[in-house]
Amino acid sequence: MNPRERSETPVLYLVPTPIGNLEDVTLRALRILKEVDLIACEDTRTSGIFLSHYGITTPKTSYHEHNEARKTPRLIERMQAGQSVALISDAGAPGISDPGFYLVRACLEAGIRVAPLPGATAFVPALTASGLPSERFVFEGFLPVKKGRQTRMRALAEEPRTMIFYESPHRLVKTLGQFVETFGPERPAAVARELTKKFEEIRRGPLAALHAHYSGQPRVRGEIVLVVGGHR
Repeated sequence: MNPRERSETPVLYLVPTPIGNLEDVTLRALRILKEVDLIACEDTRTSGIFLSHYGITTPKTSYHEHNEARKTPRLIERMQAGQSVALISDAGAPGISDPGFYLVRACLEAGIRVAPLPGATAFVPALTASGLPSERFVFEGFLPVKKGRQTRMRALAEEPRTMIFYESPHRLVKTLGQFVETFGPERPAAVARELTKKFEEIRRGPLAALHAHYSGQPRVRGEIVLVVGGHR
C-alpha cells in the first residue's frame, strides 16, 4: 500500500465507482480496491462486473440497506483486527443516496479512520451540464415515495437555490407532473438520463415541456437526475 496511506489504526476506504462508463475511475481507487483485505459491495454481482473488468480479485461481501445493521458489527470487528475494508456502491460515491452513512458513523464511534476518495457521482455532471446556476445548490436525493412527498415538495416551492433530485424511470412522468403543480409550468429544469453511457441524454426546458415530452415516451429507461431552477 502507498506509504503515504499506511496507518497503525484501522481504515475504512470510501471508494467511488463509475456511474456508467468504466473508464471513469481514478488510479488510486483501483489500487486501493486491489490492496484492501475486503470490499463491501452494495450488490456483489453488479460490482463484480466492474471489478472483473480491472482484474480485481479482492474478496467481496454484500453490504446494503437490508443487511447493514447485521453486517456493520462484523466489518467493525474485522477492521479492529487489522484488516482494511473498502466500501463501494453499485455506482457513484457510497453514502450519496446509497449505503454508507450507517457504517461510517459506526467506524467513527469505534475510533476507525474513514478515508474518502474523490470520484464519480451522478449529480455533479447533471448539475454542471444543466445550464442552471451552479454556484449554490441543494441536493435532495430521492423524494419520499408516499408519506411526506407532497410536504417535502411544498417546502421547496420557494427554495432559491438550484435543486437536484434522483428519480427512478417509472416515476419520472409522475414526478415531473407534481413539479409542474408545485414549482410552476415555466420553472426551468433539466432531465439527465444515462449519464456517461451510450444513450446519454440531457434534456433542458420548462417543466411543462419536459413533462409533455416524457409523457409521450413509451418507456423511459436508465438512471435519472432531475435539476430544477430555484425560485426567482
